[in-house]
Amino acid sequence: MPVPAVSFEFFPPQSLEASFRLWESLQVLAPLRPALVSVTYGAGGTTRALTHEAVTTIGRNYGLRVAAHLTCVNATRAETMAIAETYAAAGITDIVALRGDPPKGAGGFAPHPEGFADSVALVAALAATGRFTIRVGAYPDPHPDAIRPGADVDWLKRKIDAGASAAMTQFFFEAETFLRFRDACARAGIAAPIIPGILPIENWANTRRFAARCGAVVPAWLDEAFAVATRDGRADLLATALCTELCDTLLAEGVEALHFYTLNRPQLSRDVCHALGVTPAAVLQKVA
Repeated sequence: MPVPAVSFEFFPPQSLEASFRLWESLQVLAPLRPALVSVTYGAGGTTRALTHEAVTTIGRNYGLRVAAHLTCVNATRAETMAIAETYAAAGITDIVALRGDPPKGAGGFAPHPEGFADSVALVAALAATGRFTIRVGAYPDPHPDAIRPGADVDWLKRKIDAGASAAMTQFFFEAETFLRFRDACARAGIAAPIIPGILPIENWANTRRFAARCGAVVPAWLDEAFAVATRDGRADLLATALCTELCDTLLAEGVEALHFYTLNRPQLSRDVCHALGVTPAAVLQKVA
């Protein structure tokens, strides 16, 4: 089986300790020659300046292709496009364009009165500049705000039609979830690459909370498996095995690229990549 392309997502550090963890993560994962690394925004755009600093530092010091997340939350259209222009001026022309999560405590997403109404409008504005490669989010399990079955496929098609070149999905727990979504997107005429988002399970309780917030469906068997593995001190072993099996199934079904949500904790992502044949030696051989 061919060695897949991989990409990694990080979040910007908000403390000195978190800074060390981010740079350690890059040291661990950079030798795998990722096709892309991306840096997130906090909810409500709270880490905007930190994201900019992390993105530009990675691009300058690590020689990696790096994408900045950009959202519609708590900013005017002019402010959002000004941020995009600062990235372009720094040589960062890859953008992950998202609606974004509302600030903590808010009842839901509400557009800024002078801002972008949604991610489709943001993608269209970025595409109109002709300066960016634009990626967007996709949801194999229904987005919490989806109003009907199939709405997530329709939204993705609108974003691709507006100028996005690829999508990276929210994480999911079973390969069939992604494969069904991929088939539905193909039936809807979406030809752009849809890259599955992979979350190695660092902590099951935290992962379950993430899943509840983003609408990812949790199979009952996972609760049981992690309860037993945690009791026996084998949770990391189980997480690595399950994640590797998930990725291996996806690759067998024709998936060519995987996007890992690292949570700035690189070891499980590295171990899964190694199990899939993505090692520094294999990557160098592929490049040669």
